[in-house]
Amino acid sequence: MNIRKALSNDIEQIVDFQLRMASETEQIELDINTTSNGVNHIFNNPGYGFYLVCESDNQVIGCLLILYEWSDWRNHKVVWIHSVYVKPEFRKRGIFKQMYHFVRKWAESDPEIGGIRLYVDKNNKNAQSAYEKLGMNSDHYILYEWIK
Repeated sequence: MNIRKALSNDIEQIVDFQLRMASETEQIELDINTTSNGVNHIFNNPGYGFYLVCESDNQVIGCLLILYEWSDWRNHKVVWIHSVYVKPEFRKRGIFKQMYHFVRKWAESDPEIGGIRLYVDKNNKNAQSAYEKLGMNSDHYILYEWIK
């Protein structure tokens, strides 16, 4: 396995992963043009964040998005893990675990990063179990949102 920062030639695969993830986890059919524009926006505006991909035999098999948040309480950036996707045939092999450890190692070594957060659909029990096995918890916050 090789985990690396995504390149522009990974965009099409990342868009496909996002469409599949929305359908699988929340039964939402995303608009391909909106999703493509959203993925491209990250590549064109790296101050928001970046994608990581996981490769096996030169094939991208998973990805996640890192977004930055400023924490005034911590006087540090907190990074959010978003848009996690692993191809079905590669699941239950520790792909996300490896990607998470890659992010965590990076966060621990960067003095500007104060922590890692993510959110998960309340019905996605498989993801919740994976996150808990990595030592993450949902003890502190409940996420509320308004989405236009």
